[in-house]
Amino acid sequence: MAALLEARGISKIYPGGTVANDGVNLIVQPGEVHAVVGENGAGKSTLMKILFGIEQPNAGELILDGKPVEFPNPKAAISAGIGMVFQHFSLVPSFSVYENVVMGSEPKSGIRFDRKRAIEEVRALSEKFRLFVDPMPSVASIPVGQQQRVEILKALYRDARILILDEPTAVLAPQEVEELFVAVRSLVAQGRTVIFIAHKLPEVLEISDSITVMRGGKTVGQVRSKDVTEHSLATMMVGREVALKVDRAPTDKSKVMLEVADVSVNKENGKPACHNVDFRLRAGEIVGLVGVEGNGQQELMEAIAGMRTAQSGSALLDGDDILPLPVLARREAGLANIPQDRIAEGLAVGAPLSENMAATRLSDPSFVRHGILDLKAMSRNAQALIDKFAIRAAGPQAAAGTLSGGNMQKVVVARELSEQPKVLLVSQPTRGVDLGATQFIWKTITEARDAGAAVLLSSADLSELMALSDRFLVFYHGEIVAALDNDAAVTPSQLGAYMLGLDRQSPEQIKAGSL
Repeated sequence: MAALLEARGISKIYPGGTVANDGVNLIVQPGEVHAVVGENGAGKSTLMKILFGIEQPNAGELILDGKPVEFPNPKAAISAGIGMVFQHFSLVPSFSVYENVVMGSEPKSGIRFDRKRAIEEVRALSEKFRLFVDPMPSVASIPVGQQQRVEILKALYRDARILILDEPTAVLAPQEVEELFVAVRSLVAQGRTVIFIAHKLPEVLEISDSITVMRGGKTVGQVRSKDVTEHSLATMMVGREVALKVDRAPTDKSKVMLEVADVSVNKENGKPACHNVDFRLRAGEIVGLVGVEGNGQQELMEAIAGMRTAQSGSALLDGDDILPLPVLARREAGLANIPQDRIAEGLAVGAPLSENMAATRLSDPSFVRHGILDLKAMSRNAQALIDKFAIRAAGPQAAAGTLSGGNMQKVVVARELSEQPKVLLVSQPTRGVDLGATQFIWKTITEARDAGAAVLLSSADLSELMALSDRFLVFYHGEIVAALDNDAAVTPSQLGAYMLGLDRQSPEQIKAGSL
């Protein structure tokens, strides 16, 4: 069968010499789901931007329907039948679903916008491709899974026959992923072709027909999905054996280290983020906060860390309420925090590693002599942590911003764990981090738990939560709706039902599981 779309020898070099794509090849057959996988920095996003006309290659060519093509801009790609749905949506929240879908290509009656026809066309399109969404509500009022459908409908409304989906499952609950896959299969059954960019390998194997694997800006292989396993794919991506699993040792969980009682926190706009939250966190355990992003779990973490003011309640760390305390006093009480945004909140990217790794301990006598910072001691400390945490850096004086995302995250993890905290807050620990660094960070967090730390973990990656957590607290609309032990009886689908508000435990069950 002749290929529908090919990329031949695509290279892209950015100013400064960064090679994003180095002779990349891609062959996509018509009527298939073709996955493109690779670690962060492998070149996937750059290749997709070239296919969609956002970037221009320095070398190579694109072949569509057997003929060379050039896309100087996205409009040219759209005209050729290529659509792209980005991980971060580009919708107007205050507009209705149908207004977002037809915007820029509005049906007209004479010179006027034909609103009735627009609504009918969007409804018919959603039914045809099983992307069921009501055309009438504002985008701001519908769940994130339905917002994604609106983005797909936008592309289909412009008659996309090749649809590029960039990390489409990143923020979806398991049930929403299943619904998305039903829609993707419907698209293919009706003659569309889907290019699926993802990092969750079980999902890739479930939905795709063929897979292109990228590493270091190059294509390292193209395989049929039925011929590979999750393990073999991970090995292709990383170039070595990778085992993304952790073993949690038995621990003494008798001591309550953090007791959160009746805590309420607001969002930036003053509306409630979470309310009347109660739970206990014990030494030697990891408690995972489960929920679709935006349901209050992140604001709760920030309030405990001191990065956001709680409206009410208490958080007793080893018996003392830390909510009235400044951040430094909370840290001195035994709290450490790995924030969700390592660049904005976790590091001073322009400062050397020696300063970043001592930034939370500037009153420590180890680093201060007669009121003056001991730069040599700070450098020795950084070098020791670089060695212990296998951080790839030129040395203690290297600026944090020169490191890769995975190594920047290791710097934050190393600093926070070097203080041997009683309570460790961990938010999105492996977001934007490659498989090798993910494996190391998971192991490091688990070792802290095994050594007696109490770990509160928030992650948008349900597989990460299931791999690391001893217990789950599931959030929906700012409330704990389920509290469960992580055992063989708990499934992603069960957690997904709680995450989407389709089910909830009784107050007695929640209390028993969270306290």
